Amino acid sequence: MCRDLAKQHADNPDVPAAPDGADGYAEWVQIALILYRVELEKSLRETEDYLNEMPGILAVFDLDEAPNYSSFCRWEQEYRMRELRRLLRRSAEQAGWSGEAAIDASGFQRDQTSYHYRDRANYSFQSMKTTILIDVNSLAIKDVHYTTQKAWDGHIGMQVFRRNAEDLRVLSADANYSWGELREECRSESTRPLIKHREQTPLQKAHNARMNEDYNQRWMSETGFSQLKEDDGEKLRSRSWHGQFRELTRKCIIHNLTQAAS
Repeated sequence: MCRDLAKQHADNPDVPAAPDGADGYAEWVQIALILYRVELEKSLRETEDYLNEMPGILAVFDLDEAPNYSSFCRWEQEYRMRELRRLLRRSAEQAGWSGEAAIDASGFQRDQTSYHYRDRANYSFQSMKTTILIDVNSLAIKDVHYTTQKAWDGHIGMQVFRRNAEDLRVLSADANYSWGELREECRSESTRPLIKHREQTPLQKAHNARMNEDYNQRWMSETGFSQLKEDDGEKLRSRSWHGQFRELTRKCIIHNLTQAAS
């Protein structure tokens, strides 16, 4: 599935896997292998050794031997968030996107980040706030948002919604996203906002009671986070913030492919 997704994304999917021999690899091979490394949950050197011991897996990628571990490192740095977001959206469509989505946030541990970088970037948060837009039926993740700073959920929700408004019929969110402007933005795009109100008045309590039956599916977003964090997945290996963004996005793509295969 990593290979097929990469070929769908690449401009020239029919290019041989290694057209220039061991020194050059096709775009689709690079994408497929950096995604497959997430599935393996191995270090760069371990991935190279594992692939060389598995000729059947190498054959899936039309390779005779594994690329050097330094190639994996270079490829993971080269593929920017814009391209990974496109892959994420395509993988969500493969997993099944119904348009009934929930938005939620959780933290991922940043223990690997260097103290020098933390001082230079002027932040002290040990976890990275991660917001996902997830289909409540298929658990497909369509979009992600990351921040290392204090940011209000309502503003994040607005940004995520605007990127995906055309593909949303229902948007569910808890009271942290309670913002009149976000609700109005949803309605203007023909999206039903199932966003809990902060229960400060009897009217707000009545609004929440009316949406309870449909709102219950929002908890599927927590299931999505629990799957992402399985097997010690809560800790990030990348040391820079942009590397951590890409690392988590690749995890989300593999999550979608797993949902599509199940």
